[in-house]
Amino acid sequence: MEDFIKEVLVTEDQIKKRVGELGKEITGEYKGKNLVLIGILKGAVIFMSDLVRSIDLPISMDFMAVSSYGNSSKSSGVVKINKDLDCSVEGKDIIIVEDIIDTGLTLKYLYENLKKRGAESVEICTLLDKPERRKVDVPVKYRGFVIPDEFVVGYGLDYSENYRNLSFVGALKKEVYS
Repeated sequence: MEDFIKEVLVTEDQIKKRVGELGKEITGEYKGKNLVLIGILKGAVIFMSDLVRSIDLPISMDFMAVSSYGNSSKSSGVVKINKDLDCSVEGKDIIIVEDIIDTGLTLKYLYENLKKRGAESVEICTLLDKPERRKVDVPVKYRGFVIPDEFVVGYGLDYSENYRNLSFVGALKKEVYS
């Protein structure tokens, strides 16, 4: 699979270190709160699995599946909820756990949607941030890495459902997705 990778942007060791730091930061800020982490399927599953193990607090987890890409390499800008939450967020402190933020359209929609549902607080935690692609502002509180405007795969991120199982984040060669 690595024949399809142009460049490794974030190594496995860098990811492990940063996820541990994020977990400690969240632990320190949410003591005594009713914390629920909401993972955005499918991309955030690997990141969220490692993140929750680095948080030293009682927490709940839930998942949402949303789409704005389909099988394309570019966001359509239209957010569709494919799987909604199983639990109510009313009165709870929520952290949305996402694999990557580029345009911000999906996260802005989810952030506002969860606030409207009566959450006590809503924060965003992303592994990767591509600020060059941002179309709308989103309040990212916890950020793993800022990356350049490349199409990336690995550590949960995919192209057409492939490459999620790579232990690092790499830029996909353009000929693969164009």
